[in-house]
Amino acid sequence: MIKVGIITVSDKGSQGKREDKAGPVIQEIVTEKGWEITATTIIPDEQQMIEEKLIEYADELGVDVIFTTGGTGFAERDVTPEATMAVIHRHAPGIAEAMRWESLKITPMAMLSRATAGIRGKTVIINLPGSPKAVKECLAVVLPALEHGVEILQGVAGECAGRFHHHQS
Repeated sequence: MIKVGIITVSDKGSQGKREDKAGPVIQEIVTEKGWEITATTIIPDEQQMIEEKLIEYADELGVDVIFTTGGTGFAERDVTPEATMAVIHRHAPGIAEAMRWESLKITPMAMLSRATAGIRGKTVIINLPGSPKAVKECLAVVLPALEHGVEILQGVAGECAGRFHHHQS
């Protein structure tokens, strides 16, 4: 069972001035996949708070995957990628690249996404966009490979091509 944490990053959402629609979309999609939602929260666009929440979810709660939603654009308050970069140990650029690549087929605005992804310990952290529609599109891209990535991280599965490497003497 893959354990998931969801962090909605939104000034207005954290003040109760805007309903969080993206967080519930993530919950619904990963629950349908049979994954377990361990924790969810809504916090303002404050880098320090985002970093603390990411560390708490990864280190204390030990979730396998953290999805953030929001705070990945060009606005001055958009600091989710910076917070993520500050806490990850290893980058996983292919995840964000794949999301942008697919999203670019839908809108040229996708190139303005600064979303990032990486690994902290045994936890994969992925920045998703703030819009529910974009969240659905991005999850459709990453979820098929993500399960395998988590299994490798946990040491459950071997590398993809591992069984095909036969060394001849």
